[in-house]
Amino acid sequence: MAFPHRPDAPELPDFSMLKRLARDQLIYLLEQLPGKKDLFIEPDLMSPLDRIASVSILKQHEVDKLYKVENKPVLSTNEQLCFLVRPRIKNMRYIANLVNADKSAGRTRKYKVIFSPQKFYACEMVLEEEGIYGDVSCDEWAFSLLPLDVDLLSMELPEFFRDYFLEGDQRWINTVAQALHLLSTLYGPFPNSYGIGRCAKMSYELWRTLEEEEESETKSRRPEIGHIFLLDRDTDFVTALCSQVVYEGLVDDTFRIKCGSVDFGPEVTSSEKSLKVLLNADDKVFSEIRNEHFSNVFGFLSQKARNLQAQYDRRRGMDIKQMKNFVSQELKGLKQEHRLLSLHIGACESIMKKKTKQDFQELIKTEHALLEGFNIRESTSYIEEHIDRQVSPIESLRLMCLLSITENGLIPKDYRSLKTQYLQSYGPEHLLTFSNLRGAGLLTEQAPGDTLTAVESKVSKLVTDKAAGKITDAFSSLAKRSNFRAISKKLNLIPRVDGEYDLKVPRDMAYVFSGAYVPLSCRIIEQVLERRSWQGLEEVVRLLNCSECAFTDTTKEDRASSESLRLILVVFLGGCTFSEISALRFLGREKGYRFIFLTTAVTNSARLMEAMSEVKT
Repeated sequence: MAFPHRPDAPELPDFSMLKRLARDQLIYLLEQLPGKKDLFIEPDLMSPLDRIASVSILKQHEVDKLYKVENKPVLSTNEQLCFLVRPRIKNMRYIANLVNADKSAGRTRKYKVIFSPQKFYACEMVLEEEGIYGDVSCDEWAFSLLPLDVDLLSMELPEFFRDYFLEGDQRWINTVAQALHLLSTLYGPFPNSYGIGRCAKMSYELWRTLEEEEESETKSRRPEIGHIFLLDRDTDFVTALCSQVVYEGLVDDTFRIKCGSVDFGPEVTSSEKSLKVLLNADDKVFSEIRNEHFSNVFGFLSQKARNLQAQYDRRRGMDIKQMKNFVSQELKGLKQEHRLLSLHIGACESIMKKKTKQDFQELIKTEHALLEGFNIRESTSYIEEHIDRQVSPIESLRLMCLLSITENGLIPKDYRSLKTQYLQSYGPEHLLTFSNLRGAGLLTEQAPGDTLTAVESKVSKLVTDKAAGKITDAFSSLAKRSNFRAISKKLNLIPRVDGEYDLKVPRDMAYVFSGAYVPLSCRIIEQVLERRSWQGLEEVVRLLNCSECAFTDTTKEDRASSESLRLILVVFLGGCTFSEISALRFLGREKGYRFIFLTTAVTNSARLMEAMSEVKT
């Protein structure tokens, strides 16, 4: 049931070193403030910190009390205060208010601010404006790589998506470059680099600059990872907007996986308590079903339950010695497996209840119609009904964006009608959200010039490719064009299926969307790896509006072993979904590759829409 990797598949690097490095650096920073101190932690750093250093480790290094950075009066009586925060203006104001309140009360304490993952000049400016720059000491905890699983690293920067793709803010690019530099320092240089997207190109160039400054250190290292792939989220919005149907993706869509763990409520645990569960390869039940299409999961879990019962039943005919061995060697493992099994069965039941209530089948049917470009009028009516019934503001937005991107923008009449209905149904406060979606190219209106596509293609045939590229760029700069249909045709994203698609024995990556669609991001990676460059994909690159931003750099392959050349690091800038991870794991199994994922954060359709929304849920 779980994807068994081919016997010749390369071993994954051990990423536990990254955790140790982060922990040691944090301890070093805490010890810079000797003696007892209270630690104030920003809420969204709590989960990552929990994975790196437990409360007991913090206590060993004289952290007395822990507080959340929130809008409440500070009750700390300690003489030393330490703040572990993201580099955000509001945090600086919070710290300034606290220090100035102490000053007014005639109280002197020591203050230390630790920025994670880096310090920004703007933050220091605010401290200066507030008149407390001389009262606090500032440091950086350069922690930007959190191993969530054996093959998944996260930078835990969910704001990256909005900052870069909506606001054009490039401040996190340095963080990405530093993270890549750390990986190449620990695991050797990457012989082959490929990338697509403006952010990918900038991150790559800054990283290469860092590498050149310290080239001598990594030069002698043997590469452990043969290929690195950098991909901008805006080259493929469609995949991120689709409903997920692999088990891990569904758990994320339903319960929200946060920093590698999930809170299962009473409806799953069958008790009054909620339970926080770590979802990774150590959970033997989860690791066998995580990449599976949901329709296969129940059958697998019930079979597992029967096997477990049979193992328990073996006790009946045992003598005392055998019973003693059974209790000491097997019982604990069986009980653990039993607990995990009942949790995942509970999660499946809960997902089923929610999806039946939502009429999930109808929703998936509409999504598939949009991906294939059929029954557009019916799909539009479905979205209108969704809005009128006020099913969910986020879901309605998602469907509108999917319609817009697959259709290369909405015709003006539909755009105005859907927008008006949405604002009447969910409230006029969503008006700014539409402006954001338009700015990011997620929900656009076809301009009158968009009817030029037929003319444009004729012109393209008449002039050389390069000039055609320039003409197309001139057209595409009028509005962010998605060209999804043309790309879909070129890369064969909608598989032609003869008969029923067998989800139990998937034949291609399309199984992660019930056989209806191969994720565009994953297909691009597959094609580039086959060709070892972008050659032959020029038309696809042009349609993605990335003519300036696709690069290949293959230089150091001579020192790489054949094993390392089958190990591929994929970097998603702006977030990556569990469906894409499952699809690439499948591709790896088929082709004898192993994929490692590095993402700015794990995302899904709801998180994308929330990042663009001006209405906080």
